[in-house]
Amino acid sequence: MGRLPDPLEYRAADHQIELLFLRRWSPRAMSGEPLTDEELRRLFEAARWAPSTYNEQEWRFLYGRNGSEHWQTFYELLVEGNRAWCGRAAVLVVVLSHKFFQRNGKPNPVHTFDSGAAFENLALQGAAMDLVVHGMAGFDRELARRTLEVPDDYDVEAMISIGRPGDPDDLPAELREREVPSGRKPLHEIICEGPFAF
Repeated sequence: MGRLPDPLEYRAADHQIELLFLRRWSPRAMSGEPLTDEELRRLFEAARWAPSTYNEQEWRFLYGRNGSEHWQTFYELLVEGNRAWCGRAAVLVVVLSHKFFQRNGKPNPVHTFDSGAAFENLALQGAAMDLVVHGMAGFDRELARRTLEVPDDYDVEAMISIGRPGDPDDLPAELREREVPSGRKPLHEIICEGPFAF
């Protein structure tokens, strides 16, 4: 039986950071075992503490557990390529963001940015718990809006697949090859003091 690779065998930071950042990655192999209520609440609790402009906390999470009455609704939102491996997830999540400030009703230009911060908190908590947390863009946003009855003042941002680590050998062949932690661009490619000069 295979096992997920250890990210620390594939990754090294160029500058000193917490190892949790290196341990967080997005595998696809999951075991199909359920998460407990407490484990799921720990993930969402971490997301709850993300920073947001004016403390708006614009993010909302809708979810369906594998085997529940809601599972098929969430699973059918996925594109075919993601369905190929998400069937063993314990939970599928749709991330929403409120587009307007609650304080004055004006458009919030950073609702997506803030909701991304909440996802990152959830993903890091998942890494600390040795869980798989995989964010996805490959799903039907309009179908999600309709079937999950999302109001117009919310954007449908992304989906997340969450589960316990599984055996990469259970993945389709084309995905098995990609089941290794990825590297990152060097700092000089992503930072610049002063005006844009990339």
